[in-house]
Amino acid sequence: MRVEATGTVDYRKGKNMVFSTHPDEKGKVILQLGTADPDLALKAAQTLEQDVAGIDLNCGCPKKFSISGGMGAALLSDPERLQKILENLVKHTSVPVSCKIRLLDTQEKTIELVKMIARTGVSALTVHCRTREMRQSQKAQWERLREVVEAVKSVRDIPVIVNGDVFKRSDVEKVKELTGADSAMIARGAQMHPSAFRKEGILSFHDTVRNYMKKAIDVDNIFQNSKYCILCMNTEDSDHTRSDLYNNMQRAKSTEVMCDVLGLREYYDKVQKEHKSKLEKVEKVEPTEEKAEEKAEEKSNKRSREVEEEFSEKKQKIDE
Repeated sequence: MRVEATGTVDYRKGKNMVFSTHPDEKGKVILQLGTADPDLALKAAQTLEQDVAGIDLNCGCPKKFSISGGMGAALLSDPERLQKILENLVKHTSVPVSCKIRLLDTQEKTIELVKMIARTGVSALTVHCRTREMRQSQKAQWERLREVVEAVKSVRDIPVIVNGDVFKRSDVEKVKELTGADSAMIARGAQMHPSAFRKEGILSFHDTVRNYMKKAIDVDNIFQNSKYCILCMNTEDSDHTRSDLYNNMQRAKSTEVMCDVLGLREYYDKVQKEHKSKLEKVEKVEPTEEKAEEKAEEKSNKRSREVEEEFSEKKQKIDE
């Protein structure tokens, strides 16, 4: 549903938020799906495809909640199911479909897998340069990727994206040169340093948090998520976790308190007032629309009765 106050498009299941985006992000946001079922994957993709730039299938998550349901990295051990999901998405969705995997235990198996994936018609492939068993504390195996890239290109010339241990802008060029990959995906690096993509370098913790918080206020982001994202952030300053700002954000119990700490309370109150005003306008319009619908329905019913009466009169004359 469209939220008039914030301008966001929200997908909810009951009271729980499943996915939220903004029309301005339509050409940028890729929806990543965790699934083990070709039909359910398609249903989810078709529900949201009008609000995203593409669909990505997660075949790399090693977490228990994911693999226990046959999703994520579990699909690496079930290539037939993986193939069916991708082919179903590619065939029946209107946006590009991509896939993210991990390296398999052997190079031979990995190459066989990526060739199969390329044949499904996906628009891009991301390879996390760790195996399913490896964790983030273990160094990513960049050296294995060049051969994988060549294998994909031998089937179809689609972008291959490298992932794993890419933390800043300079890492991107380094790993592209080493692996032959077309681009790089940054995950933890962007979470810790949202300004990691800046040519001018990483912003300070204070500036990063303040910029993020203003965006969170604009879309009325829930307090718990805003706080979690902020506490995941890091900077080049090794002492930031002991700073007053970080500690105050850690102790905050509401969005209002975080805004007080950042000197954004006036901005928060202003935006909240604007949101409230927009909601009031919507509430005033809705009853009018409902009455208009009722009148239209009443008019339609009246016309139906008139048609029935006319038909009955004509039928009676014919019978006579």
